[in-house]
Amino acid sequence: MGSSYCSDGSFKQQLEELQKQLGKKQRFEEAVSSINSLLKLHYPSASPSLRKSFYSVVCRVATILKTRYTAPGFWLAGLRLFELLEPLVSDPSEKSHLRNCISQAKQHLNEIENPVQSSESSANRGYLFEGHLTVDPEPPQPHWLVQSNLMNAFASAAAAESSQGSATNVNTVENAASVLEQLIDHLDSVIPEILENEGGVRRVPPASKEVVAELPVITLTEEILAKLGSDSECAICKENLLVGDNMQELPCKHTFHPPCLKPWLDEHNSCPICRYELQTDDHDYESWKEREKEAEEERKGAANAVRGGEY
Repeated sequence: MGSSYCSDGSFKQQLEELQKQLGKKQRFEEAVSSINSLLKLHYPSASPSLRKSFYSVVCRVATILKTRYTAPGFWLAGLRLFELLEPLVSDPSEKSHLRNCISQAKQHLNEIENPVQSSESSANRGYLFEGHLTVDPEPPQPHWLVQSNLMNAFASAAAAESSQGSATNVNTVENAASVLEQLIDHLDSVIPEILENEGGVRRVPPASKEVVAELPVITLTEEILAKLGSDSECAICKENLLVGDNMQELPCKHTFHPPCLKPWLDEHNSCPICRYELQTDDHDYESWKEREKEAEEERKGAANAVRGGEY
């Protein structure tokens, strides 16, 4: 038992040393190669504790790739590491995370190999407008148009059924049922818009692209990390922060890894921690927010006046 403990301690120390080397650009590939070799030799027979250490250091490789490096050699080394560990882990959440790392690495490498392909295809893509014929698929319809078309189709089917009365044919009934089923499938997008139109709860739009692009990026130094605390982590990916990490800072002063923050701000306009709101590109929402702010100030003023009259 004591021998096993010492062996685990020795391997964990090796992994800690290799993790430190990951932050040095000239040592990254060598460190990943060493981790790869240790995984092949020792992971199958490792204790649960040591397996967690292996998984942790591989997650660190993924975080460093996303926040610091773009060179294809680095990402290829990371991809091989993720593909090696993924079939070995048994925990579903670990397996899912590693599959996501594999997908991101492949996507990054594909973008490097084909930098012009996506832009050329979008530049050459056309649709059937003004007699311009193309075999490319049309862009997806916006939600409001899908909803409008479904409502119109359902109304037409209902009108046809009522006009034909008892002579309603099977096709009409099936069509109406199909449209109704599609309407039910789209309820999650229809109901919020109905509520918005009726003055209910508004669906919050994502943060402004321009505002997000101008958010400052800071590199963590030993001094900054000391102020944050040794156990500080990115609140989104939950990875512990290390010296050299690039972090994006919101106006509320909370910081996150840029690749972690972007998907959040693509869906939300607020800080994941304190909910400080960033400006959006939605004029209607910004106008509504201003009106709500003015109404709140009026309510506070009226409340203060009432309290003042009580004395």
